[in-house]
Amino acid sequence: MTRRKGHISGLYLSIACASLLYGAEAELGTIDVEASVDTEVIKDIHGDDIKSADVAEALYRQSPSVALQRRSGIANDIIVRGQNKDNIAVTIDGAKVHGACPNRMDPPISHVLANNIDYIEIDQGPFSVEDFGALSAGIKIHTIKPSKEMHGDLNLNFGSWGYQKGSFSTSGGLGSVRFLISGSAEQSGQYKDGNGDDFVGQIDNNIKEGKVPASAQYQPKYQDMDAYKKKTAMAKLFWDITDNQELRLGYTANRSDNILYPSSKMDAVYDDSDIFTAEYIARELGRYSKELNINVYNTTVEHPMSTMYRKSAAMMGFEMTHKLNTNVQGAKIKNSFELENHTITTGIDYSLRNWDGGYYKNGIAFPEMKFHSIYDVDTKNIAFFASDKIKYDKLVIDLGLRYDDTTVTSASIKQQDNDYNELNGYITATYHTDDISSYFVGLGKSSRVPDAKELYWVGSKGNPVGTPNLDATINYELDLGLEKQYENSSFKAKVFYSMLDNFIAFNASSVKMIPINGTPTPVTWNAYENVDATLYGIELSGTYIATESIYLDYSLAYQVGEKDTPLTGQSGTNMPNIPPLKLIAAINYDYDDTLNMRVEVVAADSWSDFDAENGEQELDGYAVLNIKATKTLYSSFDVTIGVDNLLDETYAISNTYKDLILLATPGNEVMLMNEPGRYIYTNVRYKF
Repeated sequence: MTRRKGHISGLYLSIACASLLYGAEAELGTIDVEASVDTEVIKDIHGDDIKSADVAEALYRQSPSVALQRRSGIANDIIVRGQNKDNIAVTIDGAKVHGACPNRMDPPISHVLANNIDYIEIDQGPFSVEDFGALSAGIKIHTIKPSKEMHGDLNLNFGSWGYQKGSFSTSGGLGSVRFLISGSAEQSGQYKDGNGDDFVGQIDNNIKEGKVPASAQYQPKYQDMDAYKKKTAMAKLFWDITDNQELRLGYTANRSDNILYPSSKMDAVYDDSDIFTAEYIARELGRYSKELNINVYNTTVEHPMSTMYRKSAAMMGFEMTHKLNTNVQGAKIKNSFELENHTITTGIDYSLRNWDGGYYKNGIAFPEMKFHSIYDVDTKNIAFFASDKIKYDKLVIDLGLRYDDTTVTSASIKQQDNDYNELNGYITATYHTDDISSYFVGLGKSSRVPDAKELYWVGSKGNPVGTPNLDATINYELDLGLEKQYENSSFKAKVFYSMLDNFIAFNASSVKMIPINGTPTPVTWNAYENVDATLYGIELSGTYIATESIYLDYSLAYQVGEKDTPLTGQSGTNMPNIPPLKLIAAINYDYDDTLNMRVEVVAADSWSDFDAENGEQELDGYAVLNIKATKTLYSSFDVTIGVDNLLDETYAISNTYKDLILLATPGNEVMLMNEPGRYIYTNVRYKF
């Protein structure tokens, strides 16, 4: 497999050069972001979540509204409020990011690592007009920024199953220029579940139970492979052009090799991404420009997946490869100004995503009619948006409008073009009764267009899996919330009710039997269809300070989803990907800023309401105990020791919706992937 060249040498050069830099003692800080009732801010990704690079796992552990979709030891996906995929808009420093894999092996959130993140905003609901396609939520990832004083840190991580990671960051400034360089390298063996089974063992168990064919197992020579290897580098340059003008340049590179996906038919040979950002900020330009912001970006992802490690390749005598790449170019211009009690923002948002992929047999492309899985598809969006935040003493009214004009076109003359136009908007009100209480109500509408997979995807048999005439999905949502802040405690509650018009659902009943080499073979045709649905839920969270050193925190989330009518040929109406009741509760101990301990329980009810006709299955409830302690030594060294899943429970949290291609039998038995068992880890951090 030929790999993209040109950035690899730069990646290692950046790491080598940065290792020569040093500076005065300092600590990377977290920007203080004030979260509104409808926004959740995760502030401690960089400092505390040092177990692995997987941001999906970090969010699952810290937010009740986020569920994890486990695919491997890394590069996992998320569900927010019962929605996933393109129903969630992900940006990294303002750059729109998409994965290249139609099977979600490289979801957008996997293209940034926990050690490079400052904080993450989760904007729940349709209450922002600045980003394209934020149907149920917007995930805004903000990476660490350069500082004026020279400082940095070095980290070494070790854990069960051969996990090893080294990372660094260094930052400083000279005059009007600031810079930051960071890098990391990590690898891990195959994790073991609570039964002691690694990836090979989990597949073996499913073969014995008749859930997957024997050809799905790894070949003997590959059964001891690591689960993944990953390297990253990030560089930033901030230039204060004048007192009120600033230029910010950023580049992030991710290089992953040999990522095993045991519950899928293929594994990733490599997964590469490059994110370029440039942002110009001008402040106080005049009465009608308090801040002008111009942001341009380019993101690319290359992702080949293959059967080369599986017995199927040896049994069939050839290796199947599905190679895809995607590129997003975008720009956003927005201007804000104040007029009496109004803060008004207007802007233009543009993005162009290209997605292309094809099938190969022993490195040779399939015949033209069957080669392209996604045939050079462009999704072009241009939007105009405006918002106004109005302050009346204790009341804040926020309203916004966005008009989207989107075209989706394929290079194939056999696939129709699609054009979508939509006016979206919202109005919210937040009332602060006093220093203790805040109340929130919001009503909004947002939309997202079908992606190239849902419209045009062609299977390896030449069958059209996508449905070319899908409508855009519209979300009409009502949110209510309240927040209480007391002297030694806090409480936050949110409820939402969402009506989804033309939700894009996968219909497993779309399989047809066609003769291939004289044998009737099940093949999927036009698997996606629009259906109206209703989704609602509740979220609770809070803290309680028991003593000067001990405090408690908790959070809970619960959602329900129903299709208005069954899909074609089906009778059930349960929505897919609706996780059961989830609870996170913890006791924290802080002593003199030098010793921090956390004992945490993450629990969920059984997954008893599920979309059985489309591959989901009942999952047992679980309760997992995690413990972590961090000790600061001599002000510059932090040592962290932790144990996840202390009681070595065997459980699964990711269901088996057939929108993902997972290992299965013709009888529709689908392989369920267990979570890691007891995981012991340690981290040593040196700050300078």
